[in-house]
Amino acid sequence: MTANTVSKRYQSEYEIKRSRFIAVIAPTGDGDQLEAFLNELARQHPQATHLTFAWRILTPEGLRERCHDAGEPSGTAGRPILSHLQGKNLINVCLAVVRYFGGTKLGAGGLARAYGQAARQVLEIATIQPHIQYRTLKAQIDYRQFQNLSKRLAEFGAEVENAEYGTGVTVTIRVPETHYQEVQRLLQIH
Repeated sequence: MTANTVSKRYQSEYEIKRSRFIAVIAPTGDGDQLEAFLNELARQHPQATHLTFAWRILTPEGLRERCHDAGEPSGTAGRPILSHLQGKNLINVCLAVVRYFGGTKLGAGGLARAYGQAARQVLEIATIQPHIQYRTLKAQIDYRQFQNLSKRLAEFGAEVENAEYGTGVTVTIRVPETHYQEVQRLLQIH
């Protein structure tokens, strides 16, 4: 199954028995982005009762995932959120649900359904797209080759990240994994 992701932040709100559940999904490529996202939500919602979340991140060591109930009964918040991420095979994302308690207890089953519904709603409005794994390629090319390079790379979804000029041009290119060999051939690198 192809992995998927989102490229920007989406937010939705769900209310049940006066409790508000604000679900936010955002792309998070590493631990620093993840921490910044969660800290930002905590600052935006200082009066919230709970800030629950789940994330899935692809690392060089493989897929890592985690969920957090944030004081809700075990398995009633983070697990339902994580199951929606797993169901859509989403990676490099964090889905957080901020809860403002409305005064009526929902019970364990009610909480799990509410957090699951909040996660489902935000995923319904999010634009989910295939995750593309990129590799970096560095090459020395001549100026004539460099003039048309960007247009040719675009055909493969690749782009020049950096160019250093000297006797030739040393380029650093960001290439989708699926087109790496084709771009190598294009540059006649062996």
